[in-house]
Amino acid sequence: MATPATRVFRRLEGLFSVYKPPGVHWKLVRDTVETNLLKGVNSEPSLPSPQHFKFLAESSGAKNTCNELTISVSRVPVLAKHPLVCGPEFQHIKVAVGHRLDAFSSGVLVLGVGSGNKALNELYKSRVTRDYTLEGEFGTATDNFCHTGRVWERSTYDHITQDKLESVLAMLQGANQKAMLMYSNVDMQSQEAYEMAVQGTLGPDGKSGPILTGLRCIRFQPPHFTLEIQCFNETQKYLCKLVHEIGLELRSTAVCKGVRRIRDGPFTLQGALIRHQWTASDVELAIKPHQNLTKKHRSHSQYQSRGMSWMGI
Repeated sequence: MATPATRVFRRLEGLFSVYKPPGVHWKLVRDTVETNLLKGVNSEPSLPSPQHFKFLAESSGAKNTCNELTISVSRVPVLAKHPLVCGPEFQHIKVAVGHRLDAFSSGVLVLGVGSGNKALNELYKSRVTRDYTLEGEFGTATDNFCHTGRVWERSTYDHITQDKLESVLAMLQGANQKAMLMYSNVDMQSQEAYEMAVQGTLGPDGKSGPILTGLRCIRFQPPHFTLEIQCFNETQKYLCKLVHEIGLELRSTAVCKGVRRIRDGPFTLQGALIRHQWTASDVELAIKPHQNLTKKHRSHSQYQSRGMSWMGI
C-alpha cells in the first residue's frame, strides 16, 4: 500500500513553470523548489509503525514456595521502522530544468519532477519556440552588450525613427526566415512542409544557430525601445548581442537593459508560479493541466499506432 507521502509525490510528477526573477541564478531557483517540495511531501502523516509480538516471562508465587514461570504476550512497535529512527520517507526529490535563464534574465523557467524529466526531452524534441521581450536603450555600447557592462562608446540617436527601426527588424527577420528553411531539411514545395507550417512545427532539424521566427517593436520612446521576439536555439547572450547589432545597423549604438522570457512552448507567464507559490500544493495545481495534456497525447499516439498496425504499416 502506498504511503500518503508517495501518493503526494505521484501527483507532483510532471512539468510546470516558475517565474525566475532577474539577478537570481537558475540553480538557486531549482534548489529552492526542490527543498519546498521535499518539505511538503515529508509533512504528510506517516503510516502507523508496524508491530510485532513479544513474549515476556513473569515469575509468580509466594515466599518459601516454588516459583511458577508464566508467559505473557504483548504487542510492541518495531523501532527499526519508526520515523525517528529511519528518518523521513523521501531524502531527495530531483527537479529537472528546461531551457535555462542566466542571472541577468527573468521570466518563464520550465521545471520537471519525476516523469517530467522525460517529458522535458519530448517537449524540446518537438521544436517549440520561445518568446522574449527585450528592453533596449540607444546611445551606449558596452563590453558585454548589457547596461551593466563597461562603457566602450557613446553615440547620438536623434536620427533614429520607428520606421527605420522597423525596416531593420524586417531585414533581420527575412534573413532568419531563409536560415530556418535551410536548416529545416524539408522540401518547401511538399505537402509535408505545408502541414508542418499549418501546425506550427516547421523549424530547424537538429542543431543550428539561433533563428528568429518573429521580430517586432512594441514600444518606441527614444532612447528606450522594447522588442518582442520568437526564436529557436537562442541564448540570452545572443539576444543581448542582437540589440547591439540593431544599434549598429541604425548607425548608432544600443545596450540591452533586460531580457524577459514570456513563453516557452506551451508555458506562459500567466501560468508561471511566483516566489511564494513554490510549494507542493501550488505545484500540484500547476502540474494538473500538463498531466491531462500528456494523457491525451499518449492516448492519441496509441490510437495512431493501433491504426497503423491494423492497416499493416
